[in-house]
Amino acid sequence: MTTGADVVSAARTHLGTTWMHQARLPGVALDCAGLVIVVARSLGLVAADFDVNGYDRAPDGTMLSWCDQYMTLLVTTEPGAVLVLQKSSEPQHLGIVGDYRHGGDSIIHACSHAGTVIETRLMFARNMVLRGIYRMPGVV
Repeated sequence: MTTGADVVSAARTHLGTTWMHQARLPGVALDCAGLVIVVARSLGLVAADFDVNGYDRAPDGTMLSWCDQYMTLLVTTEPGAVLVLQKSSEPQHLGIVGDYRHGGDSIIHACSHAGTVIETRLMFARNMVLRGIYRMPGVV
Protein backbone atom coordinates (compact mmCIF):
# COMPACT_ATOMS: atom_id res chain seq x y z
CA MET A 1 0.00 0.00 0.00
CA THR A 2 1.49 3.33 -1.12
CA THR A 3 0.59 6.50 0.77
CA GLY A 4 0.83 10.17 -0.10
CA ALA A 5 3.74 10.40 2.36
CA ASP A 6 5.56 7.75 0.30
CA VAL A 7 5.04 9.87 -2.84
CA VAL A 8 6.39 12.98 -1.09
CA SER A 9 9.42 11.09 0.21
CA ALA A 10 10.18 9.70 -3.26
CA ALA A 11 9.75 13.14 -4.86
CA ARG A 12 12.16 14.73 -2.39
CA THR A 13 14.92 12.34 -3.44
CA HIS A 14 15.00 14.27 -6.74
CA LEU A 15 15.53 17.72 -5.22
CA GLY A 16 18.43 19.42 -6.96
CA THR A 17 18.10 17.36 -10.15
CA THR A 18 18.68 19.48 -13.26
CA TRP A 19 15.64 20.59 -15.28
CA MET A 20 15.52 19.50 -18.92
CA HIS A 21 12.47 19.41 -21.20
CA GLN A 22 11.04 15.86 -21.53
CA ALA A 23 13.89 14.34 -19.49
CA ARG A 24 13.29 11.13 -17.52
CA LEU A 25 16.72 10.56 -16.01
CA PRO A 26 16.57 10.26 -12.20
CA GLY A 27 19.49 12.08 -10.59
CA VAL A 28 20.51 13.58 -13.93
CA ALA A 29 17.65 15.56 -15.51
CA LEU A 30 13.85 15.80 -15.25
CA ASP A 31 11.04 18.09 -16.33
CA CYS A 32 7.77 18.55 -14.43
CA ALA A 33 6.06 15.54 -16.04
CA GLY A 34 9.25 13.53 -15.73
CA LEU A 35 9.30 14.06 -11.97
CA VAL A 36 5.74 12.72 -11.62
CA ILE A 37 6.45 9.77 -13.93
CA VAL A 38 9.79 8.84 -12.31
CA VAL A 39 8.23 8.98 -8.83
CA ALA A 40 5.27 6.82 -9.92
CA ARG A 41 7.61 4.30 -11.55
CA SER A 42 9.93 4.14 -8.52
CA LEU A 43 6.98 3.32 -6.27
CA GLY A 44 5.67 0.64 -8.63
CA LEU A 45 2.46 2.56 -9.29
CA VAL A 46 2.78 2.40 -13.09
CA ALA A 47 4.52 0.20 -15.64
CA ALA A 48 8.15 0.96 -16.47
CA ASP A 49 7.15 2.21 -19.93
CA PHE A 50 4.36 4.50 -18.66
CA ASP A 51 4.92 8.04 -19.93
CA VAL A 52 3.52 11.10 -21.61
CA ASN A 53 5.63 12.45 -24.43
CA GLY A 54 5.62 14.52 -27.56
CA TYR A 55 4.41 17.64 -25.75
CA ASP A 56 5.73 21.05 -26.63
CA ARG A 57 7.11 23.61 -24.18
CA ALA A 58 4.27 25.90 -25.27
CA PRO A 59 1.07 25.23 -23.31
CA ASP A 60 -1.38 23.02 -25.16
CA GLY A 61 -3.50 21.26 -22.50
CA THR A 62 -1.64 17.94 -22.83
CA MET A 63 -0.85 17.70 -19.12
CA LEU A 64 -4.46 18.21 -17.98
CA SER A 65 -5.74 15.63 -20.49
CA TRP A 66 -3.06 13.16 -19.42
CA CYS A 67 -3.94 13.55 -15.72
CA ASP A 68 -7.66 13.21 -16.50
CA GLN A 69 -6.94 9.94 -18.30
CA TYR A 70 -4.60 8.26 -15.80
CA MET A 71 -5.28 9.73 -12.35
CA THR A 72 -8.18 10.30 -9.96
CA LEU A 73 -9.50 13.85 -9.70
CA LEU A 74 -9.57 15.26 -6.14
CA VAL A 75 -11.35 18.29 -4.69
CA THR A 76 -8.65 19.32 -2.22
CA THR A 77 -4.89 19.02 -1.84
CA GLU A 78 -3.27 16.21 0.10
CA PRO A 79 0.36 15.13 0.47
CA GLY A 80 1.47 13.31 -2.66
CA ALA A 81 -1.25 14.77 -4.88
CA VAL A 82 -0.33 15.94 -8.37
CA LEU A 83 -1.19 19.55 -9.20
CA VAL A 84 -1.84 20.83 -12.71
CA LEU A 85 -1.06 24.53 -12.97
CA GLN A 86 -1.76 27.07 -15.66
CA LYS A 87 0.72 29.90 -16.12
CA SER A 88 -0.57 31.24 -19.43
CA SER A 89 -3.24 30.19 -21.91
CA GLU A 90 -3.41 26.45 -21.12
CA PRO A 91 -2.43 24.12 -18.25
CA GLN A 92 1.24 23.26 -18.69
CA HIS A 93 2.94 22.53 -15.38
CA LEU A 94 2.84 19.65 -12.88
CA GLY A 95 3.99 19.44 -9.29
CA ILE A 96 3.62 17.16 -6.28
CA VAL A 97 2.11 18.43 -3.02
CA GLY A 98 4.35 18.14 0.01
CA ASP A 99 4.03 19.16 3.64
CA TYR A 100 5.80 22.49 4.07
CA ARG A 101 8.24 22.46 7.00
CA HIS A 102 6.76 25.68 8.44
CA GLY A 103 3.15 24.50 8.06
CA GLY A 104 0.77 24.25 5.14
CA ASP A 105 1.47 22.75 1.74
CA SER A 106 4.55 22.85 -0.45
CA ILE A 107 5.07 22.04 -4.10
CA ILE A 108 7.87 19.80 -5.35
CA HIS A 109 8.43 20.43 -9.03
CA ALA A 110 10.99 20.62 -11.82
CA CYS A 111 11.19 24.36 -12.37
CA SER A 112 12.60 25.64 -15.65
CA HIS A 113 13.23 29.10 -14.13
CA ALA A 114 15.30 27.64 -11.29
CA GLY A 115 16.84 25.05 -13.58
CA THR A 116 16.33 22.27 -11.05
CA VAL A 117 13.80 20.29 -9.00
CA ILE A 118 12.82 22.46 -6.03
CA GLU A 119 10.40 22.49 -3.10
CA THR A 120 8.74 25.73 -2.08
CA ARG A 121 5.71 26.85 -0.14
CA LEU A 122 2.57 26.36 -2.25
CA MET A 123 1.29 29.83 -3.07
CA PHE A 124 -0.65 31.06 -6.07
CA ALA A 125 -0.09 34.32 -7.90
CA ARG A 126 -2.25 36.01 -10.50
CA ASN A 127 -0.23 34.34 -13.23
CA MET A 128 -0.60 30.83 -11.76
CA VAL A 129 -3.99 29.14 -11.72
CA LEU A 130 -4.76 25.74 -10.19
CA ARG A 131 -6.50 23.66 -12.87
CA GLY A 132 -6.61 20.25 -11.21
CA ILE A 133 -5.62 18.11 -8.24
CA TYR A 134 -5.07 14.40 -8.83
CA ARG A 135 -4.14 11.23 -6.96
CA MET A 136 -1.71 8.87 -8.66
CA PRO A 137 -3.00 5.37 -9.41
CA GLY A 138 -2.46 3.01 -6.48
CA VAL A 139 -2.05 5.70 -3.81
CA VAL A 140 -4.32 5.52 -0.77
